[in-house]
Amino acid sequence: MGESTVNAQESRTATPPSPIPDGAASPAATDGTADEATGITPGRRRYGLPRQALQRLRTPRRPRIWFEILLIAVSYYTYSLIRNAVPEQKVKALSNADWIWRTEHTLGIAVERSINHAVDSVTWLIIGMNYYYATLHFIVTIGVLVWLFRSHPGRYAATRLVLFSTTLVALLGYYLYPLAPPRLMPGLGFIDTVAHHETWGSMASGNLKNMSNQYAAMPSMHIGWSLWCGLTIFALAKAPWARILGLLYPAATLVVIVATANHFWLDAVGGMICLAFGFAVSALWYGALPYRLPRRVATGRPERPAGRRAAY
Repeated sequence: MGESTVNAQESRTATPPSPIPDGAASPAATDGTADEATGITPGRRRYGLPRQALQRLRTPRRPRIWFEILLIAVSYYTYSLIRNAVPEQKVKALSNADWIWRTEHTLGIAVERSINHAVDSVTWLIIGMNYYYATLHFIVTIGVLVWLFRSHPGRYAATRLVLFSTTLVALLGYYLYPLAPPRLMPGLGFIDTVAHHETWGSMASGNLKNMSNQYAAMPSMHIGWSLWCGLTIFALAKAPWARILGLLYPAATLVVIVATANHFWLDAVGGMICLAFGFAVSALWYGALPYRLPRRVATGRPERPAGRRAAY
């Protein structure tokens, strides 16, 4: 009697056999819901690794000096190669320059020729501007990159992406809108200050002019790069004098490119637009403006105990 009662209770509590054969996929594996054993959905299994790789690329990391040197060297060489490979469409470039000049007259800002002649009359000043145009464009930009690398490694990659994106979109401008600089416009009286004073260094005039595309004036990368430098210094430098210099640098560059008859005012506007594009690309990729990112990058290494650090 007691034995039959126990058997009846066991039969009522026994687990019914599973309708899914051994080795078959569970419903969770096919309907997109999480698996009870692992808690992972098929979508996460399928796309987890690519998403992790993308997230890793978008996370600021400490830059490596050898990689950065190689990247900058190769990038600038490629930029110069492409810029100079753009066909020199002289007729179209001069036509576009005439349109720019007429537009500036309409806007009441066509004062480049007056500035060009006024500064050219002061020999020491215009010679200094010729060398400024030929050298600081590279020296200051590289100097800011080195400063970011050493003092703001967490912001370096995002800020460098701004510079690279700005330069890349400028190449598109050189191809789609060839433009002659003022000094190459016949009959308008602009002075080619490099040729006039026989200064060295500029690839836009003189003996080196055949090594550079003479009709790639729009947009002005002297303005794009100098404004990138100036904003970076102003946003991140602590010393007030450094921040002031950061603001003065692109302003001085604007005067120089006009005084040497290498650019119109509107070329500078084109450089600013390219820079705005560069900031937009960087903000979309990293999720914030570069100057709002952390200054340092977490190394992921566990910190030593306080006593152990003291021993060293």
